[in-house]
Amino acid sequence: MATPYLRRVYLRRDRPLDVTTYPGSIPFVPNLDLAFEHNITFFVGENGSGKSSLLEALVSLSGLPVAGGSKNDLADGKPPENDASLAAHLHIGFTRRPKHTFFFRAELQGHLANRLDQRRDDPDFGGDPYAIYGGQSLHTRSHGEAFLAVLTNQLRDGLYFLDEPESALSPQRQLALLAAMFQSEKQGAQFVIATHSPILLTYPNARILSFDDGAITPIELTDTPHYQITRGILEHPERYWRHLRE
Repeated sequence: MATPYLRRVYLRRDRPLDVTTYPGSIPFVPNLDLAFEHNITFFVGENGSGKSSLLEALVSLSGLPVAGGSKNDLADGKPPENDASLAAHLHIGFTRRPKHTFFFRAELQGHLANRLDQRRDDPDFGGDPYAIYGGQSLHTRSHGEAFLAVLTNQLRDGLYFLDEPESALSPQRQLALLAAMFQSEKQGAQFVIATHSPILLTYPNARILSFDDGAITPIELTDTPHYQITRGILEHPERYWRHLRE
């Protein structure tokens, strides 16, 4: 199945890695050759499994700021620095380059809210900085509402990288995000998402890639720990609490 934009990422043989130091020490890296065959790809795995390292490398190779945003959105900001050193050792292949691309991470929302307010007060800035975010400052909304506004107002035909977008969203807001993603995919969008949310993982016909066990392998929703633990504790909380108390 051909994807609209991102097609493949693989290791550069002309830039060998030291497997004793980061990022060469990430278990899956020495054999990395990953094809993207679905419009929606989820990265799942325990903390430290390397999924965010690969996501940030893809972001960097796509010409986006690793701290989050679009190609132009962070030019006048000072976001937190992040390490994408893996990118220097990878090749990335595209079916075609997207006109619109965006990297959303949890830390971005606060920086973007400040930046929009600065633009509002800048006499040289033309137009309404809040136009695509509901017409008002993101600081006037709850964290979750602002979070969702940033996400949903960016989505259209393009390539999107999301790093744990569920972190500030209630279950109901996560469903709203899924609906927005579905409408965006119908327009031709592609998503690569690192997540721990079993709600997001229900997206139809998505490919879920597990980063556990030192390799990147396809996994079914019902086989993920995210699904199994969530279902287990909701259906039988007393069993889990018996162990938690001990």
